[in-house]
Formats: sequence, C-alpha cells, structure tokens
Amino acid sequence: MVDSVPVFQGPPPRIRRVPIDRPWAWLGAGWNDFLGAPRVSLFYGLVPAVIGWISSVLLIWFDLPYLVLPFSAGFFFVGPFIAVGLYEVSRRREDGRPVNVEVTFCAWRRNPEQIALMGVLFLLFHLAWMRVAQLLFALFAWHDLPAWDRFSDVIWYSSHNLPFLSFGVVCGAVLAAIAFVIGAFSIPYLLDRPESNLFEAIGTSAAAVRVNPRPMLLWAALIVFLIVLGMVTGLIGLLVTLPVAGYATWHAYRDIVSFDSSQWS
Repeated sequence: MVDSVPVFQGPPPRIRRVPIDRPWAWLGAGWNDFLGAPRVSLFYGLVPAVIGWISSVLLIWFDLPYLVLPFSAGFFFVGPFIAVGLYEVSRRREDGRPVNVEVTFCAWRRNPEQIALMGVLFLLFHLAWMRVAQLLFALFAWHDLPAWDRFSDVIWYSSHNLPFLSFGVVCGAVLAAIAFVIGAFSIPYLLDRPESNLFEAIGTSAAAVRVNPRPMLLWAALIVFLIVLGMVTGLIGLLVTLPVAGYATWHAYRDIVSFDSSQWS
C-alpha cells in the first residue's frame, strides 16, 4: 500500500470571504506602509521605472517601437515577482521589525527555489504576451512599420486600428486574467510559508479568487488602474503606485488567507 502525500506541508490554509468593498481597506493599509517606509518604497518604485525607461529607449533605438507598449504591459505579469521586497516590508512592519533595502531585497531567500519558479512562470506569461503582440502586428500586416514619431498616429487612426486593438485587448485580458488567478497571492504565500511549494501557492491563490470573485475583480481593476496611472505619467507614477499596490496585495493576502484550522469557508 502506497502512503498518500499531503498536499500541504503545514496546516492547510483557510480562505475567508470578504465584502466587495474590502479592496479599499487594502489600499489604505498599503498607503500607510508607504508612508511608514518612504525611502524603501521609493527605491522599489524607482528600479522598475528605470528598467522601463532603459528598455523603451533600447526598443526605439533598434527600430522596434511596436514592442514598447506590450513590453510596458508586462508590469501586469511580472509585477508580483518584482514586489517580493515590498511584501517583505509589510511583513516586517506587521512584526514591528526594522525595514531597510538590504534586508527586504534578500526576502526571496526565505523560499528561494519556489519563488524563483514562480518568477519563471510569470516571465513565461510575459514572453507569451510579447509573442502574441508580434503575431498581431504580423496578422494585420502593415506594409511598413512606422517610425516612433508617427507610430501612435498609425496605430490609433489607421484602418487597422479597431480590429487590431480589439484583438490585442482580448488576448491581453485573457492572459492577464489567468496570471491574476494563479498569481494574486502566490508569492505572498511562498514568502509567508517558507516550507511551501509552487503548487500550494497557486492552489491557494486560485481558491482565494474563486471564493471572493467580486472583491477580487474590484481588486484586479484597482491594480490595473494603479499601474496604468503609473505608466501614463512616463513611469514616474510607478514610484508611488507600484509600492502601494505591492503593500496592499500583502494586506489582501493576510485578510483572505489564514491558517486557523478551526473554521473553514
């Protein structure tokens, strides 16, 4: 007789049901963390912004302006992995422990293999989205890809624009929805539970979304709003919106996922 292997290495998580307006409380808690650790927060907002600026310049330099927007949209896919240090800030502040860049930057060491695997999975989603974007441009067959200074005019005002944008939005939304379901709380879970694995984390994240569809839908919309707000300001807004979203995600995880086995949803 073969012994069964437990799904969870520790006590299985309990998924709480929360009211639909709960995401606003998460944002408030995230803002408080931002104010409580402003220097660390700005650092974690500045690094992705600088990477975004450099990447955009390189894509334009190599005559690939059509990849700037898809690449920028990658924040939606790799954001949870980028925010590992932000989750650690909130976790340490909960415990009343000091916060600095060096300590939080090494947060991935709490569960290195599984967090790295999750990062690879997010990267694959980003690469898939970049490939989809390239295929869409090929499918709608512009005779000549315009220079950067005319690119936005051609995209928005050409005869291709409506079907192109429609297909792009639909494809991006499908990929983003899948990534959100499996990744909403996966990395906070791996960080919180160093003995856990990728499958536990993904299952817990998916369960949280399933049990709380309306609050999580509102939360996804708020994340999109915060990231878009950061992007339309030339990525400068990410210095604030990205840390706040990261901190709020940690508080959302704490609010929904618990390990009290005496009650079950």
